[in-house]
Amino acid sequence: QDNRISIWSVGEFGNVGLNGEYQGEPQLLCDIRHNGDVMDMQFLDQERIVVASSTGTVTIFRHHQNNQTLSANQRWEKAHYHVDQNTSCGGAACTGVICSNPEIVTVGEDGRINHFRADQKDAIRTIDNADSSTLHAVTFLRTTEILTVNSIGQLKIWDLRQQRNEPSQIFSLTGDRVPLHCVDRHPNQQHIVATGGQDGMLSIWDIRQGSMPVSLLNAHEAEMWEVHFHPSNPDHLFTCSEDGALWHWDTSTDISEKPSFLHQG
Repeated sequence: QDNRISIWSVGEFGNVGLNGEYQGEPQLLCDIRHNGDVMDMQFLDQERIVVASSTGTVTIFRHHQNNQTLSANQRWEKAHYHVDQNTSCGGAACTGVICSNPEIVTVGEDGRINHFRADQKDAIRTIDNADSSTLHAVTFLRTTEILTVNSIGQLKIWDLRQQRNEPSQIFSLTGDRVPLHCVDRHPNQQHIVATGGQDGMLSIWDIRQGSMPVSLLNAHEAEMWEVHFHPSNPDHLFTCSEDGALWHWDTSTDISEKPSFLHQG
């Protein structure tokens, strides 16, 4: 299978409609071949994109805007692996990546956490046995603190300043071991995070208040794969699921109301 990383243009300022939406179809600007399935990707800055592969490799691609091309800028081969990093096989999928330029943190199905810095060859730090189960996603809470979610329904906070390889806090739904697939932090309130997982439930957590979510919403009939707060208007939240549905939630209204719109894929 030929997997590719693509850069698209979703419109120019001259094509904005009355309601602020972009007009016309997205335009493919450039693409590049990618080894393995793309498990996650994040912009590091305006030119660089960090991509997580099912092979366990983490790659920084650079978008050259002057001639609309993509090139591999930096690569950490088999950052995630099951047995031996130096064997030809045995790579474990890198399932999640989060960036806070120049810092990059990755997680994988090997239960490993890697802390990289752009333009440095070796990892700043690796927590080899961070989790006995698959880590599915990660987000920064602050520059020295991350939060991971795993395949047995746990959220774990890690302080990167601490040398001990143990989380500083653990959260989970009582009695549930439903895998969590995604997590995002509120852009303005670092103590608020949203998670989603196998049961399609959208959970909002206040990590200052106990170990239970402050809100639970039956968001999707199928597995939820992504959740994101709007970066500049965080009252708006977006979730997508296995059944091709993309939901837009407006939390400025009554949280129990239906989402403001739905796109079926």
